[in-house]
Amino acid sequence: MPDPSSAPFPRTLMLLGSGELGKEVAIAAQRLGCRVIAVDHYPNAPAMQVADQAEVVAMGDAAALTAVVRRHQPDLVIPEIEALAVDALADLEAEGITVIPTARATAVTMNRDRIRDLAARELGLRTARFAYASSAEELAAAAAPLGWPVVVKPVMSSSGKGQSVVEGPEGIGAAWEAALAGARGAGARVIVEEFLRFDLEITLLTVKQWQGPTLFCPPIGHLQEGGDYQCSWQPAALGREQLSAAQAMARAVTDNLGGAGLFGVEFFLCGEPGHEEVVFSELSPRPHDTGLVTLVGQNLSEFALHLRAVLGLPIPEIRSLGPAASRVILAPGRASTVRYDGVAAALAEPETEVLLFGKLEAHPQRRMGVALARGRDLAEARRRADAAAGCVRVSAA
Repeated sequence: MPDPSSAPFPRTLMLLGSGELGKEVAIAAQRLGCRVIAVDHYPNAPAMQVADQAEVVAMGDAAALTAVVRRHQPDLVIPEIEALAVDALADLEAEGITVIPTARATAVTMNRDRIRDLAARELGLRTARFAYASSAEELAAAAAPLGWPVVVKPVMSSSGKGQSVVEGPEGIGAAWEAALAGARGAGARVIVEEFLRFDLEITLLTVKQWQGPTLFCPPIGHLQEGGDYQCSWQPAALGREQLSAAQAMARAVTDNLGGAGLFGVEFFLCGEPGHEEVVFSELSPRPHDTGLVTLVGQNLSEFALHLRAVLGLPIPEIRSLGPAASRVILAPGRASTVRYDGVAAALAEPETEVLLFGKLEAHPQRRMGVALARGRDLAEARRRADAAAGCVRVSAA
């Protein structure tokens, strides 16, 4: 794949996926003078609201996706979601179009079975013990040797959809049905994992460059509910050995996947404080939702880093600006049009910012925005972010 660092500006970038993370990528790209085409399956998606041009296509339709890329001939295609016709990306890459980080990386990471097999079986990284199942009967047989409880997930899903914790054999049927309901695509396959009792879950934002060393952001701690991120903080407290182990695993996986860009690599820390074992969890080949905290916590946000990496621009330094935190703003119910109350009260909190994503519809527990805050320490940063997010109320307009 060619190194784009010598290509002239301005450059045309096509985002495949136009949610809140894509919106920040588009803003970062336009700050560098790039032209942005935002593509998604619905109109007026967040990134479309700031892009130069928007296209609405069926993202899982290979022919439609191929046609829109060929029509615009972008310099770079940047997937921002998992639900894509990845075979189309491989064909486009073969035609000479640069896919970020690579078409293979996008295909591998959108499937939990492929990324888990790569990490555990090919690279020998420490992961939770796991097995696969293609029926409720297979799931019951695979779960029992792992010990109860277990975690059941579709091999293809996002934002925790279809994920459940199963306490015993009696819950297998419901977990199977939930996984099928939350899965993307037509396949009926799930992954079942041992339930790890972890002390901390972290995201290690990893920057792979066309030329130059792999770089790492200060680690980000985060909490999830139902498999979806609720809050994050940076820098997370991590021992030197644990950080070194996480960096080595992140480098091994991203080296295998190739290309350039920012990767969100997730880990669990399990065991006694000071002697925790680092366990690989998942990987996204793009900016990560927990990394929204970098908008206030670093000298270069994850979005600026992603753009510099994919455009082949220098990254002289990544450093923390001090303790920072984020807390999501969720919709309590369904609304075809939305309004936000309490924004002024939220912004009355010192060292606080509020991002409202511009999603035109709400549904229960949909992420509609995020509060970001700095503080003298992590406790203060987290308190401020939580207080600001708690002020903002999402309701029907």
